[in-house]
Amino acid sequence: MAKEINKTRAKNTSQFRTKVLEIVSKIPKGKIMTYKQVATLAGNPLASRAVGAIMNKNRSPLVPCHRIVSSDGWLRGFAWGLNKKKEILQQEGIEISGYTIKDLNKFMAK
Repeated sequence: MAKEINKTRAKNTSQFRTKVLEIVSKIPKGKIMTYKQVATLAGNPLASRAVGAIMNKNRSPLVPCHRIVSSDGWLRGFAWGLNKKKEILQQEGIEISGYTIKDLNKFMAK
C-alpha cells in the first residue's frame, strides 16, 4: 500500500514539475510571472514554494526561471544570485528599483 501511495505521489510531483517548466518556458522576454501564478496555472495554487524549489533546480536555458518573482514584486532567489537576476531582467527591459519590480502589472505575462 505504501509503495502505491509513493508511486502516485511521485507521478503527481513529476506531472506538476513538467507543467511548471512548460509554463515558465512560455514566459516571453520582458515579462514576468509570480510563483503563485505559475503554481495556479500548473494546477495547485498553494504550491508557490514548490515552484520555487523547481526553479532552484532548473539549469536549462530553455526555462527562463529568472522571470519568476514573488507576489510583492521582490526578485527572490536565483541560482546565480539576485544581482545576476536583476541584471538579466533589466537587459530584458524590466524596470527594477533595488530588488523590486517597479510596476508589477506593467510587466506581468498574461
